[in-house]
Amino acid sequence: MSHLVTTILALSTTLLVGAATSAATNASAFGPLYHEYRLTLREGERTESFGPFWGSERSDTHAQWAIPPLLSWHAERDGDFEEYDFLYPLLSYNRTGKESRWQLFQFISFSSSGRQDDSTADRTTLFPFYWSQRSQNPDENYTALFPIYGQIKNRLLRDEIEFVLFPLYAKTRKRDVVTQNYLFPFFHTRHGEKLDGWQFWPLIGHEKKDLTQRTDGFGDVTPLGGHEKLFVLWPFYHHNRFGLGTTNEQTQHALLPLFVAQHSAQRDHQSVLWPFFYRTEDRERKTVEYGAPWPLIVSTRGEGRSGGRFWPFYGHTQTTNSTREFLLWPLYRGDRIHAAPLEREHRQYLLFLYQDIHEKNTATGATRERHAFWPLFTHRRELDGSERTQLFAPLEPLMLGNAAVERNWSPLWAIWRSEKNGKTGASSQSLLWNLYRQDETPESKNCSLLFGLLQYQQDKERTRWRLFFVPFDTDKKPASP
Repeated sequence: MSHLVTTILALSTTLLVGAATSAATNASAFGPLYHEYRLTLREGERTESFGPFWGSERSDTHAQWAIPPLLSWHAERDGDFEEYDFLYPLLSYNRTGKESRWQLFQFISFSSSGRQDDSTADRTTLFPFYWSQRSQNPDENYTALFPIYGQIKNRLLRDEIEFVLFPLYAKTRKRDVVTQNYLFPFFHTRHGEKLDGWQFWPLIGHEKKDLTQRTDGFGDVTPLGGHEKLFVLWPFYHHNRFGLGTTNEQTQHALLPLFVAQHSAQRDHQSVLWPFFYRTEDRERKTVEYGAPWPLIVSTRGEGRSGGRFWPFYGHTQTTNSTREFLLWPLYRGDRIHAAPLEREHRQYLLFLYQDIHEKNTATGATRERHAFWPLFTHRRELDGSERTQLFAPLEPLMLGNAAVERNWSPLWAIWRSEKNGKTGASSQSLLWNLYRQDETPESKNCSLLFGLLQYQQDKERTRWRLFFVPFDTDKKPASP
């Protein structure tokens, strides 16, 4: 019995010594239960446990942990930022400084925001039924229980919304324009600065606005052209005028779907059997475009833009700074942008089955690349030369660059990971959640096989082996005199 206890203590001591030795070289491995190593693409350390089901990172600038796919936390210390994800994208929490937000998909959210005067505003949204905000400024408070009664401020692209038994009554305001709806969307009146309008939809509606001016934050005055709009038996007949009081007044007549005619000093457009057959002449851009029938056949000619489309077989459009084309859609689609110092090319095959993105800074010569072959792999190369490759990626090609997906879901199916730091020269490879792992820098090399049962470490001073966590040092160099 005493011999058994002695043997167990000896083995435990050996394992602890092995762990300490590993820690001294910034790498530790205890089978599939625990693996610790230095990050490759940024400063810091990472710990992984139980295969893909636990991971954590820590450095002077950031920290994070994850239990994929259930829960994760990430924080950037420099920007006072943190975020939690629960079954991403089901539930998320984000905080930047004094501003925070809980969100369940896009429908339920709770947010708190700080102001420059140190006041706060708390929002609650249970879309589309309940909306509320509580602020230290009473003028910013609101509550709405849709569709019964309520008021909403600075939401849904409006400065203010009021309703009672919607759709019986609703009132909206955007800047100076106030619209009152009765039995929405059938009847409304609209008033604003030099603006009056009404409609009894879909029978008839009329609105007129005269020329006004707006002063921006720099004190510059900008004229805002007026308009006059009339419809009868919507959507069939329209007669509209835009830009009233300016040098580019536009007139529009439409009897849908028979014809549409638009005329201004800069542009003419005629369409028969709208929207299938049309001709557009843009005198400002010096281009003429034909659709016959749109969107299948389109031809554009001019100084600033030219091209054609014979969908789904072929399409090509060229402008001063860009090129867009497709071939046997959705077999191939490509876009190129030339806007110094940026050059960017994006190619897609069978929509998202394979895609690559190439970017180049023509001033510095630095390049950035993205390659994705759904669902097999993703590869990226950053401007600083850093690279990362992942084998098996069912979500990443659909959401390129989404850090939350990489944190919450990628560990589950990333059976191969390869990273290289373009600045430091460090690199790493991992197969099957560290069943095999290699970390290499210009000064050292660490290899681990069978979750660390066999390890090899080499630096300038020595070569170190471990078999079942028992260390063996070889080639120890004598100290310099």
